[in-house]
Amino acid sequence: MAVSEEIMDDATLTAETASESVHRPGGSRELVAIALPLVVSQSFMTVQVFLDTLLLSWHDPQEMAASFPAMMWFWLAFGFLQVTAGYVSTFVAQYTGAGRPERVGPAVWQGIYFAVVAGMAFLAILPVAPQLISLGGHSPELQALEVVYLRCLCCAALPMLVLAAVNGFFSGRGKTWTVLGIEAAGTAVNMVLALLLIFGRGGFPEMGIAGAGISTAVGSCVSALFGFALLLRPMYRTEFRTLTGWRFEPDLFTRLMKYGGPAGAQVFLDVLVFHVFVQMIGRLGDAATGATTLAVRLNMVAFLPLMGLGQAVSILVGQRLGGDRPDLAERSAYTGLKWAFGYMCIVATVYLVFPEALVALFEGDRDPEAFAAIAELVPTLLTCVALYSLADSVNVTFAFALRGAGDTWFVSLLTFALGWPIMILPTTIVVISGASLYWAWAFATAYVFSMAVCFWLRFRSGRWKSMRVIETVDPTIPTGENASAADDSETVAAAAVQSG
Repeated sequence: MAVSEEIMDDATLTAETASESVHRPGGSRELVAIALPLVVSQSFMTVQVFLDTLLLSWHDPQEMAASFPAMMWFWLAFGFLQVTAGYVSTFVAQYTGAGRPERVGPAVWQGIYFAVVAGMAFLAILPVAPQLISLGGHSPELQALEVVYLRCLCCAALPMLVLAAVNGFFSGRGKTWTVLGIEAAGTAVNMVLALLLIFGRGGFPEMGIAGAGISTAVGSCVSALFGFALLLRPMYRTEFRTLTGWRFEPDLFTRLMKYGGPAGAQVFLDVLVFHVFVQMIGRLGDAATGATTLAVRLNMVAFLPLMGLGQAVSILVGQRLGGDRPDLAERSAYTGLKWAFGYMCIVATVYLVFPEALVALFEGDRDPEAFAAIAELVPTLLTCVALYSLADSVNVTFAFALRGAGDTWFVSLLTFALGWPIMILPTTIVVISGASLYWAWAFATAYVFSMAVCFWLRFRSGRWKSMRVIETVDPTIPTGENASAADDSETVAAAAVQSG
């Protein structure tokens, strides 16, 4: 009898080992299942950015040139707010990993409240848009176009922020195909409207760059409304309290600001660094500005899908830490690094092998002589982009992993500490001395590589493994299915002990 039991135990162990080899926690299958919809979702945004750039370059090259500085001003403020609202996904991930679904709904609502207030406050930029744009020192004609586009984007801020919080409910639980569907609906509307409004097709007036901005705002509203409707489905109201958890919770909201704020600040600082960089390059002449704009836009096309992979790493790290499995969180991060580096190797190869073909896409009806001056510079700039794209795979993987744990203060402080001395100050010297544009891009490349090294060292130290963004609770208090939906919020809040 004992022998037969041992044989059965051995057989069970063998079966479990075989199953683990097919689907190992923290392995590629688990990562890809979550990352693929997010990558495709980010690819929608990539296609939209690329299409808007292409359509505007065909309609009026001046409008294409104006769209990028205006977008940089928009993202300078919006990036901070979007990441803060979207940090809901980390709370959702850790609550999910901890087996506490009843806390998911309240966490999402705190993000929605922040999104609404921040989106309304964003409209304060409308009257001061001309003053902000004038800081770039561009021609009056270009500034007028930039103001139009910036104001349109400001009107899209509120629905985009609400969408970030709502998407956090689905992505934090690993339901990323739903996120893809939500994003696809808005992107489809955006793309169709952009074509109609920019060129005045289908009975619509020809609006040029204003049409591109309006289509973005309308598409964002469609996605936000669709996502909010899904959030309030009866099945989610019961399990996750997506309706009854609407109350404002000061403690939970404060923690969202404590951890989400620095995560947003990191994006703000990173965008600020590149915004100042592009503005300074503008003082080196029209050719340098045009070449830099094209190179950065081409980089964005490839970079945004990488963000989807980073989000998947953050979700898995959050879920594993919520379940007290830092070993699996670490494995997920290194699996993400392999995929990110492989993807960026392909991207870098395209930049190096086909630079002329990529540049030719943006020629349109430009003045041949002016475009030739731009086209001559872009291949060398794409070489820099190819190099720092490899480092960006490390940046994105480990920065998102640290954010998934709650180590957001380090992420933001590092960006502040390295961006100005390594990239901005040297570029200032380049502009003042009239040195080559290539020197400025060399410093930008050095900045990205230095970030990669520091993020890797921080992750390798393991300090993030003990971090949590969710509250700890008395084990005698019921959670999950045993918790009372009516009084769970008050009970948990009263017993909570901050881990941060």
